[in-house]
Amino acid sequence: MKESYTYILANKNRTVLYIGVTSELKTRLIQHKRGEGSIFTRKYNINDLLYSEEFTDIGQAISREKQLKNWHKDWKLNLIKTKNPELKDLFSEL
Repeated sequence: MKESYTYILANKNRTVLYIGVTSELKTRLIQHKRGEGSIFTRKYNINDLLYSEEFTDIGQAISREKQLKNWHKDWKLNLIKTKNPELKDLFSEL
């Protein structure tokens, strides 16, 4: 099966988080950086990739997205810091 991803983006100040799901992570992130595709990310200038998880099934990625969207912001930040303690933009590492 094709890979799918759940990802977390943030604005420059790391005050607003966005959780999404896609089957083409790099393409989707380029869209976010261009201000395309999501009114919310464009409005709040959210385009830094802080975290992503890869799945072999899109259904799993969607389930994880829904789960993360129900978490408190502190829980999300703690999850991000397990892989990205400096909260840096990981886009260049794709």
